[in-house]
Amino acid sequence: MQTITRHLVYLFLLVAVSQVNAQQQDSIPKIEELKEVIKTQEKEALKLEVDAINDQLEADKITFEEAEQLKKAAAEKRALNIENRTAIAVNRLEFLKRNDLEYDENAKKTILSIKIGDGDKEILGVKATRTPPKQDIRTGNQMLFAMGFNNAIIDGVSLSDTPYKLGGSGFVELGWLWKTRVFKESNFLRFNYGFSFQWNKLDIKDNQFFQQNDNLTTLENFSTDLKKAKFRTTNLVVPIHFEFGPSLKKEYKDGRIRYFTDNNFKIGLGGYAGVNLRAQQKLVYEEDGDRVKQKIKRGYNTNTFVYGLSAYVGYGDFSLYAKYDLSPIFKDPAIKQNNISLGVRLDLD
Repeated sequence: MQTITRHLVYLFLLVAVSQVNAQQQDSIPKIEELKEVIKTQEKEALKLEVDAINDQLEADKITFEEAEQLKKAAAEKRALNIENRTAIAVNRLEFLKRNDLEYDENAKKTILSIKIGDGDKEILGVKATRTPPKQDIRTGNQMLFAMGFNNAIIDGVSLSDTPYKLGGSGFVELGWLWKTRVFKESNFLRFNYGFSFQWNKLDIKDNQFFQQNDNLTTLENFSTDLKKAKFRTTNLVVPIHFEFGPSLKKEYKDGRIRYFTDNNFKIGLGGYAGVNLRAQQKLVYEEDGDRVKQKIKRGYNTNTFVYGLSAYVGYGDFSLYAKYDLSPIFKDPAIKQNNISLGVRLDLD
């Protein structure tokens, strides 16, 4: 029973340490709250010591008188611990508040320590530490989400006359990016890089669909009335952009420097390169009075490697976004077609 009790107390102490550590991360805790935490920890530690003394007494390793003396000494030690730890905590918190500091300026400080026992007889030792924030962070990360219209550039054909519907064709892009400040003392130029998935969809019109014949993919007329004919490619690419624009520089009292671009204009110029993961065509039509949905996953002679140019112009997290594939959609096509997209982009820090 005593062993179970000790384990439960260990768990309680660890939870208490985690709670205090979380409070330190958010803000400086209140002095009264910290005093109560210290009292609780020392009382629980005293209980463990008394249990250990009782175990020795039951095992006839010490006499009753010796057990009483050990318990009295443990109680006095814990009382002094409460007094000393409270004084240290109060002084430290008052210092932090007076100097408007959130973190200790040294590399790493122990903000809470609990030990039960001395020397080789130590039963439990727990330390909660934290590392102060970096003075200057030159690289951050963000999530990329973009969506909009999609179509194809075909030699000698305007966008309105392509075999793909303007309204039904679209694209979606989802990825993760890193943003690095190029210059040490200025955030006007940033280098953006990462990875993203691009889904480019073409909604085929005029009752046509893609037909693969050996190494050639062409648009052919369907034998019956097509309700839908959609062609989609999935690409995994590495986007790279140089981003230009002003930012807000903020200097904190503890020496930290941060740059914020939330409410500022920005321009991004660059491109992307990667691989085509899959091509799929979806056909919907009626056959013998039944509605048929057919998904065909084939290579369709699409280019394995994809690359292109992209740019965005925006304010804060939102931008107008355009991308153009320099690589044709299909290998050795009868008519060269290059994917082009225009939409909105969201960069979430």
